[in-house]
Amino acid sequence: MSGGALKEAAVDLLDDYAARIDDDRLEAWLDLFAEDCCYRIVPRENHDQDLPLPIMLCPNKNVLRDRIVSLRHANKYNLHYDRHIISGVRVRPEGDGARIEANFVVYQTSLEGESQLFAVGRYRDRVRAEGGTLVFVDKLVILDSFAVPHLIATPL
Repeated sequence: MSGGALKEAAVDLLDDYAARIDDDRLEAWLDLFAEDCCYRIVPRENHDQDLPLPIMLCPNKNVLRDRIVSLRHANKYNLHYDRHIISGVRVRPEGDGARIEANFVVYQTSLEGESQLFAVGRYRDRVRAEGGTLVFVDKLVILDSFAVPHLIATPL
């Protein structure tokens, strides 16, 4: 993939990532990940000090699948709508894929219509091409704060 095509594919991947979460299409969101993926949410303080303890760790796609099934059928959490805003996308080719960095903001709106800032941070991702499209191999969500107003139920 050329540099321009790679960046366009990376931006499309991030746009699809946000849209599928925001539209509550979490089963389709799973399609954006490789089987051997890893999804982690880490506070900035831990990341900056090389402290490995994440807030959330899903070490492969089966754990992500289980998390979505749990959300749909078992977990009790604050029902809400998510809205992701992603900016500052940077792409660096690497091997058979790329490293992607981007800033994000997530707002949540309650079913009563009250919106609030939920999370701010950055993504540091590793992606590769599979079947003609990019998929996440390593999704690292770095939160600017270790505290979020509610539990993290839906993906960031």
